[in-house]
Amino acid sequence: MTTTDYLISAALILLVIPQMRGGRLTPRTLLLPLVSVSAAAAHYLHSFPTEGHDVQLDLFGVTMGIVLGLASGLATRVSVTEDGAAYSKAGWLAALLWVLGMGARSAFVYWAEHSGAHSIAQFSRDNLITGTAAWTAALLLMAVTQVVCRLVVVRVRAYRLTSPLVTPAVA
Repeated sequence: MTTTDYLISAALILLVIPQMRGGRLTPRTLLLPLVSVSAAAAHYLHSFPTEGHDVQLDLFGVTMGIVLGLASGLATRVSVTEDGAAYSKAGWLAALLWVLGMGARSAFVYWAEHSGAHSIAQFSRDNLITGTAAWTAALLLMAVTQVVCRLVVVRVRAYRLTSPLVTPAVA
């Protein structure tokens, strides 16, 4: 990993700080994680290999991103302020899930470039995964999916709390 790789990984992991501080849900709080993960994808993603079992690897990455994003979104507190604005604040579980997802990808890349290279190469050969481009695509799809799913869950929950069109269920 280069210094740039470490900085990008750290920036994605540190996106948890504004989530834990909490704040109003604004276009900025929507765009910051989307722009960050999109920039990382644009920097690293150069192709989507589809040979062998590369697509299955991508689907696994997407599935893991969905699981982490949904769980993180559900573990985020969403409320309404006195003036009717939506507010969100990530708790410890949401932060842990975020760091787990973002950090695991960085740890995997570090391991792949060091002591795990032989193991990953053997696993790739055994499972018809074509190489580093396939792993890169799967890991980036996981990151993008995690971010998008978390944002969707938080925004839908906020919409349900703030929309006059959504009426609370009568007990």
